[in-house]
Amino acid sequence: MIDLLALGVPHLVMALAIWRLVHRADLDDDPALPRRGPQHGASGMDARG
Repeated sequence: MIDLLALGVPHLVMALAIWRLVHRADLDDDPALPRRGPQHGASGMDARG
């Protein structure tokens, strides 16, 4: 029983940490990357060509 508890508790804590990290809003925001402007159309060009 102790062996299962010793294996289960760390895995549960890691799963909880991963769950919380995945649901963070700032996870996809990397300040080191340059900001991209708004995309216009599929090719990224505006209507003027």
